[in-house]
Amino acid sequence: MKIKNREKLLRSGDIKAKEIVLDIMEASLHALDAYQVISSCMSLDGDILQIGNHRWNLGLKRRIFVIGAGKACNSMAEAVEERLGDRISEGLVIVKKIEPGHRMQRIELAEGGHPLPNKESLSASRRILSMIDQAMPDDLFICVISGGSSALMACPVPGITLEDEIEVTDRLIKSGARILEINAVRRHISATNGGRLAQKIEEKGAEMINLIVSDLVEDAPKAEPGKTADFFGTPAAPDTTTFKDAREALRKYDLWPLRTPRSIVNFLKNDVPAMETPKIFGSRIHQFVLERPPDACEAAKRASEKMGITGFILTTMLEGESREAGTFLASVAKEIRFNLRPVPPPCIMIAGGETTTRIHKTSGLGGPSQELALGFALDIANLAGCSIAALDTDGTDGPTEIAGGIADSTTVERAAMNGIDLYERLKAHDSSNVLQALGDEIITGNTGTNVCDLNVVYIS
Repeated sequence: MKIKNREKLLRSGDIKAKEIVLDIMEASLHALDAYQVISSCMSLDGDILQIGNHRWNLGLKRRIFVIGAGKACNSMAEAVEERLGDRISEGLVIVKKIEPGHRMQRIELAEGGHPLPNKESLSASRRILSMIDQAMPDDLFICVISGGSSALMACPVPGITLEDEIEVTDRLIKSGARILEINAVRRHISATNGGRLAQKIEEKGAEMINLIVSDLVEDAPKAEPGKTADFFGTPAAPDTTTFKDAREALRKYDLWPLRTPRSIVNFLKNDVPAMETPKIFGSRIHQFVLERPPDACEAAKRASEKMGITGFILTTMLEGESREAGTFLASVAKEIRFNLRPVPPPCIMIAGGETTTRIHKTSGLGGPSQELALGFALDIANLAGCSIAALDTDGTDGPTEIAGGIADSTTVERAAMNGIDLYERLKAHDSSNVLQALGDEIITGNTGTNVCDLNVVYIS
């Protein structure tokens, strides 16, 4: 089971409505596990490695390195090692959390920091760079990348400290900056991100295969794992952002220049073309996109229809303030219930994307998906037969170990019975403690994927 506390979640509230959204979420997470995707598209026959219709003769390779970073990379690294076994010369992959059963023989996992990098992120990144430093033209690098790689593989350029990168990242996150804006800054102050990792491998003349689980909102509608694809961002792909974009992101949130560390201001001000992140790679860098955020919505729609309930995808590009996004989804749910549009009930409304929370002062514990679920609850109180499951598909919502939350028409009443003022707790960004008090926090651990947020709403 992906959802580890299902029994607890079904002890209170509108159990029937909650059970439906949990069933759909469970099926969706199973379908999205990147271990299964890699296992199905990658094969080894003798010396021939095949991914889709593409083949490599490993007998011609001197060494095979496996590197990478991301919140879904536990499962991704496991699948690669299962396929290649002792052909792997050395491997190091940076993940957010190592769970029991994730130890491997040829690939080492290192725990980094997310959403803020830490010393372990820096140490492991430097070790990966050391592997690349010894690379030769007949070496092959297989890189597993998923969302979270920018923080987990953090290695600032000389002159900028890790503490400087942590400070600017924290301020951007709390300002409600979009992930692309945050990454525009992180890529340009990094020795690994923004394609720098692949650039170093290309300069060595080695070959690189990138297996990518994309968390890019507004990405193409469907991944085709067996086909090479154009992809941008992450340490392993070209970067579309510029030094100017980085400065503008900081300026937009009133961080430039006085609330940005001086070392970062100086570095971003003195850019020259030779310092820009790489915009294109040659034929020795291969990109395979295994999953994209819209795939989560498609998986939920298939699960709904398998249950015999009409499922429709409202959007795969939901962004904005989390609580307000919850209010918006609640308004559509009420439109469905009372005016039978855009589809009549019973139905499943599906929305994917990545919402954010803007924090102006000291806050409680929570995450965007948890806030969205409680924002939804406020607007559907007493709308019997309506429920939402909202989670971050990697299994960790914000800085917490909680994947997300579930809410229904009884949530506000149950909160009041427990002495909880839902409005005040949301204003304090204290969603985790509310959900835990109600027994409505969703726990998954590592899910094997990271395709942003998935919200499943049932309207009876």
